[in-house]
Amino acid sequence: MLEKIQTPDWMATETEKAGALAKQQRVLDSIRPLDSLLIAFSGGADSAYLAWAAHNAIGNRALAVTALSPSFSRHDREHAEACVRAMKFPHEFIETREFENPLYVANQADRCYHCKHELFERMEALARERNFHAIAYGINADDTGDFRPGHRAATEHHILAPLLDAGLKKAEIRLLSRIAGLPTWDRPASPCLSSRVPYGTSVTPELMEKIERAEAAVRKLGFRQFRVRAHGELARIELAPDELPRGLQMDLAQRLAASFKELGFQSVALDPEGYRQGSLNSLLKTT
Repeated sequence: MLEKIQTPDWMATETEKAGALAKQQRVLDSIRPLDSLLIAFSGGADSAYLAWAAHNAIGNRALAVTALSPSFSRHDREHAEACVRAMKFPHEFIETREFENPLYVANQADRCYHCKHELFERMEALARERNFHAIAYGINADDTGDFRPGHRAATEHHILAPLLDAGLKKAEIRLLSRIAGLPTWDRPASPCLSSRVPYGTSVTPELMEKIERAEAAVRKLGFRQFRVRAHGELARIELAPDELPRGLQMDLAQRLAASFKELGFQSVALDPEGYRQGSLNSLLKTT
């Protein structure tokens, strides 16, 4: 499903604003009693809003933490750094080693579980070292409608989920972020690079680099919301529906194909269904 980036504050009704602000108050009230808090921070809309809320609730006793690994693109790192500079809250990078775990590299349907397990173990070690009271991450109420094995890892590690507990939905988070002046209010979703690879195909740092460079080529041509899915030697490009007609222009299509083949892809396909979140999850069997 395509994430609709909308609901700026001038489009929301007063009732919608009031409801979102009431949920924001619940988030702040849930954080204030905490002595200190680590926030898993990717630089996306949800984690940025949570970091903002925590900083407003308990000040510098909240520390945003960003995990660096081959699945976290340089583009996303630059966005995270820019967000921190704009919002001026405490922040640190840590390294995670999920690619050393064969269960993660195998890229089965529970890949995200192993990723989040590694992240939370590293954050727990940091919390023990620095005497932080708790850890939180930015899952929201809409996320529970998709396949989220990472949430199981969060539950096992007793990670707080203030946005989910308050019932905040994605559109409300974007609305509240815009009201707060956060630069991430309309940022497209940007999950890790491993999410571009079909389940059952091993993920490696080399493949992550290849996908990252392919997406950089798409971004260089001015596209904003898209994915490059790697199916072996085939690269499948998903463009947002409003950007798809431009992608079908012969000159741009040829430039993309040439760029991708330089990276080692043998074939390039533009998906006529366009970009939709979790498109590879649709291949999972339901029981």
